[in-house]
Amino acid sequence: MNRPRLVPAPISIQFSQADLDKALYEREYQQLSESDDDPISQWLKLAKARGETAESDPILLNLMVELHRKIDALEMFLKNEEPKRVSLTCEAEIGAIGFEHFELKDALLEEGVLYYGRLDMPVHPRRDIGVFFKALSPSLVEIVKMHERDEKEWAAYMTARERVLIREMREKKS
Repeated sequence: MNRPRLVPAPISIQFSQADLDKALYEREYQQLSESDDDPISQWLKLAKARGETAESDPILLNLMVELHRKIDALEMFLKNEEPKRVSLTCEAEIGAIGFEHFELKDALLEEGVLYYGRLDMPVHPRRDIGVFFKALSPSLVEIVKMHERDEKEWAAYMTARERVLIREMREKKS
């Protein structure tokens, strides 16, 4: 197998073998994809569908929605509430990512085994992404299942990381 092209990226992941409770992991995977379907997002989707946002500045509108989410998160924090997440058995750091692969810093996986994981994506807005992946080696994995919107964010993050590395290499040459 040819080694996939990977770029360094500091991302945290929690994961478990998928066969431990496939139905529960599948449920969380679906819930994480719908995490933007909170009441304010639903209202915004309806307003867009009715054409009520046509004259609004989309950037300002998105910032207002994110501000509302931050207030909701702060309220949850003050009430000592936490989002309900499935308990996963392992926690690790990802050292490098590719478009369809990533590599853990430590060799923690069993080759050929399917895993479910929750990635802590360092993007705005910060959120968790559910992913199913298969171990190609004790540290290298292939992404098997990720939501379309999450795939776009993953690819955009990888591209941004590549740009940072290119800039750093240019600065070193100067």
